[in-house]
Amino acid sequence: MKELFVNYPAVILFLHIVSAVVWIGGMIAVRAAVHPSLQSLQDENLKLEKTLQITGRLFNLVMPFIILLIITGVIFEMSGFKDMKVHIKEALWSIMVLNYIFMYIKRLKAQKMFKDGNLKEAKAALKPVPAVLLPINIVLGMASIFLGILLNLG
Repeated sequence: MKELFVNYPAVILFLHIVSAVVWIGGMIAVRAAVHPSLQSLQDENLKLEKTLQITGRLFNLVMPFIILLIITGVIFEMSGFKDMKVHIKEALWSIMVLNYIFMYIKRLKAQKMFKDGNLKEAKAALKPVPAVLLPINIVLGMASIFLGILLNLG
C-alpha cells in the first residue's frame, strides 16, 4: 500500500477529496435545498413518495464514493500517516458510515411500508433522516474535511 501512495499521491488524494465532496455535498444539497422545497407539496402521499425517491437516489449515488473514501483512507493510513488528526478523521468517517448504513436501512423499511400502503408508518420511519441523521453526517463530514486540511497544512 505504501508503494501505491508513493507512486500516485496526487491521484489518491484527488479521489479521496472528490469522494468527500460528493458525499457531503450531496447531503447538503438534499437537506438545504431539496428537502425544504418538498415541504411545499400539499399532497402528503406525493411528498413521501418524492422524499423516498430522492433519498434512494442520493444513497445509491454516494455509496461508491463512500467505498472509495474508505479505500483511499486505508491507503493513507498504511502509507505511514501517524498524526492524531488521521485517527480522529477515521473515527468521524466511521461514525458517518455507520450512520449512512442506518439511514439506508431506515429508508428501505420506509419504502416497503410505503409500497404496502402504510403511509403513516413510512413517514414516521423516514422522519429522522432529514431531521437528525443527515445533519449529523453533514457536521461530521465538515469536521473531517477541516481535519484533512490541517493535515495537509502541517
